[in-house]
Amino acid sequence: MTDSEQRMDRLLERAILELLERRAPTATICPSDAARAVYSGEGDGWRALMEPARRAARRLVAAGEVEITQGGHPVEPAKARGPIRIRRAR
Repeated sequence: MTDSEQRMDRLLERAILELLERRAPTATICPSDAARAVYSGEGDGWRALMEPARRAARRLVAAGEVEITQGGHPVEPAKARGPIRIRRAR
């Protein structure tokens, strides 16, 4: 992993935590919210950050910081397929 990728990983993790901090305790965010928050360009270039944002969420799950949900219920990150939401760990 390059230094640039590591920096982006840290930015995405921080963005996820900061976005959740600004919302109600029970609120969720989409990985796209974090991708958009760190993308500095114009247009839809943030889409390239979607998988890195999902990976950042998985790392935060492993650290006990957040949960990944589907249909309002926590799911194992490795089993999540399709759209996910991220919320504070409960």
